[in-house]
Amino acid sequence: MLKQFYNNVNIMNKALDAVWLRNKAINHNISNANTPNYKRLTVNFEGKLKEAIDGQESKLTRTHGKHLPVSRKINDIEPTIDVDKKTSYRFDKNNVNIDTESANLAKNTIMYNALINQTIDEFDKIKNVINEGSK
Repeated sequence: MLKQFYNNVNIMNKALDAVWLRNKAINHNISNANTPNYKRLTVNFEGKLKEAIDGQESKLTRTHGKHLPVSRKINDIEPTIDVDKKTSYRFDKNNVNIDTESANLAKNTIMYNALINQTIDEFDKIKNVINEGSK
């Protein structure tokens, strides 16, 4: 049980890091909504986490011995920021849609609150185990 507890907390910790980074990226996008040539930032994390949890093989192939190994460990998974250069919605080549970013911010806030509640629940479980074990 203790190993599962730490695994759950590690997963939620990584997810909270990604959600926090996504919040910063969305706020950066919103603050640059009127900046010419600005390209929106996105955070890539969920696919990497799912792959690590499922234990599936990565789609990447190590083609040279000096390349970094493809990691599937949860502790090695990190969120990354990507720049969306594919689209431009306006003549000034800015691709931030303020309505989309506002919706993403609301969705991200809900995700953050859910992850915080799940983390609290995990710690409540271990607290209950400790309290029941001391009786």
